This record gives sequence, structure tokens and C-alpha cells, in this order.
Amino acid sequence: MTMKKTELEKRKGLKVTNELRRSGNPFPRAAETESDRRARRERERTLGLVPFAVKLPQDLLRRMQAEAQARGAPLGDLVAEWLRKGMAG
Repeated sequence: MTMKKTELEKRKGLKVTNELRRSGNPFPRAAETESDRRARRERERTLGLVPFAVKLPQDLLRRMQAEAQARGAPLGDLVAEWLRKGMAG
């Protein structure tokens, strides 16, 4: 029995996908293990840090990231500084 062209292409794609799986990822990410995440969360907790998610306009975020890069400081530290200044005034 002959295969339709689409079925043939689908099988070729599966073949390539399986070969990639077997060979492994040539660009592995530095995956953070569960114990690493736990240790990091514990360190942050001892420092009194709490995760805080907000939604900001994109242009504001770009300005904040540029400022953090210019100062060579983590964005979280600068945000904390700016919030302290804003709440003090």
C-alpha cells in the first residue's frame, strides 16, 4: 500500500524528532535542581525577602532594566530602593 505524501512527511518528522531525543540536547540549559531552588528560597527567607509580582507598562520596565544595567545592580534591589524613597516622600 502506498502512503500519501502528508503521511510520509509526518513519519519523516517523527524520525527526526526521535533522533534528536536519542542524541540529547546539544544546548542544555543550566537547570536548577529542586534542592538548589529550595536552598535559594531558604536563603531568601532568612534575608526577609518575599516574592512580589506586579504588572508594569513595558516602557517603564525597559527604563528600569536599563537603569539596573547602568548601575550594575540587580533589578530587585533597585525596585526596593525606589519603593522606599517613594513611600518616604
